[in-house]
Amino acid sequence: MMDSGMLLDSRYDVVRNRTYLALDVPSASEALALVERFGAGVTGYKVGLELYNAAGRSVVETLAKLGKRIFLDIKLHDIPNTVAGALRALKDLPVEMVNVHTLGGLEMLCAAKSAWEDVEQPPLLIGVTVLTSLSEEDVSLLGVHGGLTAWSRRLLSLADEAGLDGVVLSASELPLVAETIKRPFVRVVPGVRPLQADTYDQQRIATPLQAIEKGADHLVLGRGVLSQSNPLVALQRVWDEMRVGLGEGV
Repeated sequence: MMDSGMLLDSRYDVVRNRTYLALDVPSASEALALVERFGAGVTGYKVGLELYNAAGRSVVETLAKLGKRIFLDIKLHDIPNTVAGALRALKDLPVEMVNVHTLGGLEMLCAAKSAWEDVEQPPLLIGVTVLTSLSEEDVSLLGVHGGLTAWSRRLLSLADEAGLDGVVLSASELPLVAETIKRPFVRVVPGVRPLQADTYDQQRIATPLQAIEKGADHLVLGRGVLSQSNPLVALQRVWDEMRVGLGEGV
């Protein structure tokens, strides 16, 4: 059985800071048990809708007190005034990154960006483009013309025009960022799975190596690590793949 101390190896310093482990659990106690299990080697966690709705701000504050980097994955999508108000209500939370849906449109994205104008060092504001659970068929059923790639490119352009700091997108759409955005832009990739892992409800997935080689800045790791028989070993293997993708060897 692997000890969590192995994750503290200095070889993993770079990939450690490019990773968020998803706390997709229904209670603070379960979330904090996972944090304890992974120890000091894991510094970044994603708090999504399930955990945030169950445990609220307190779990975020607790993670911050433990010195963890937090991606608040709440995917805000509403009228511009409501989204801006929701973000203003969050501005005192110690998070590194928070996201909104680009499908809310340009006015909503601009309102979101302006919500933190008075914050000296605001969190990164990231736009969700096309959910990794959607396939080409799903996109067609939604009535989107031109296909998934064209739709993703349009949403990327909206995020750029609104001045967002980056996007959450599948690894398959990563090349579109270089084609579409001509400024520093953070690329966060969920739906990352080792080759042997179940895909669950994700349609557009990639291995850690593929995501890094295509230009991902951060990976969100969830069931592909946490559902394995030994999550610590699974995470180490993911980090080893990431290091290969970054040209660091193993």
